[in-house]
Amino acid sequence: PSMDYLPLVVAQKTGIYDSLGLKLEIVKFYSPNERDAAFHSGNVEGTVIDYTGAAMQQAGGIDLQLVMRLDGYFRLVMSKDYTGESLETLKGKNLGISRNTVIEYTTDKLLAQAGIAPEEVEKVEIVKIPLRLEMLRNGEVDAAVLPEPFATMALESGLTSLISTKELGINLTGIALTREASERKEAVNLLHQGYNLGVQYMQQHPREEWVKVLISELGISETAALAMELPDFTPVATPTPQELEEMNLWLKSKKLVDESYSTQQLLP
Repeated sequence: PSMDYLPLVVAQKTGIYDSLGLKLEIVKFYSPNERDAAFHSGNVEGTVIDYTGAAMQQAGGIDLQLVMRLDGYFRLVMSKDYTGESLETLKGKNLGISRNTVIEYTTDKLLAQAGIAPEEVEKVEIVKIPLRLEMLRNGEVDAAVLPEPFATMALESGLTSLISTKELGINLTGIALTREASERKEAVNLLHQGYNLGVQYMQQHPREEWVKVLISELGISETAALAMELPDFTPVATPTPQELEEMNLWLKSKKLVDESYSTQQLLP
């Protein structure tokens, strides 16, 4: 499940894309590996992806471009046994992550807010997000970064959050298209127009009118869908060179991309 692409779904289900004349098909995958395989094989022309994944794929030879950023966010959630009241108290604690992914990158960025170096915490590899949430609930790790809707599930079960990328204005996800698809400018413009109209629709209509989209897309209850804190969906924009370069430095520090790689290649 992902919060990122909700304006696209709202625009699709309310007929906005039909009125614009763009045939948009949204294909769901239940693992990043399946999604990436479909993208690499050409079975889909675009993908919702985090910046770290897009950069590593491009550095590995996949010809793609980030045609827009998205507004999904990640939240640092503490276990029920955690008593610290500030980020600084995380020093020496164990944090659930998935290594070499946007989750670890986000964790390092959030720790940096408190002046904590990555090596000053113990990172516990927990790849599957539902398992990461369960281990948090059971107190098997002190904290973990979770995307929505898992962060809301955690808070509903009594866990607390110290900070999120939303509060810090950090963008980490976007839509990547194959270069061939990105060069179809009219279609890309319609994709952007529909997204903006989807954002407008969500802002101008009570959530009760489109709550079924949240329920069907995220697989959550109506109560949770009505109460969930949504991203501040904004009009279409591209990632900034600065945020991409910060991410690139992190990738190079972990030797996940070659030293010569430039994230400027990601931008149209």
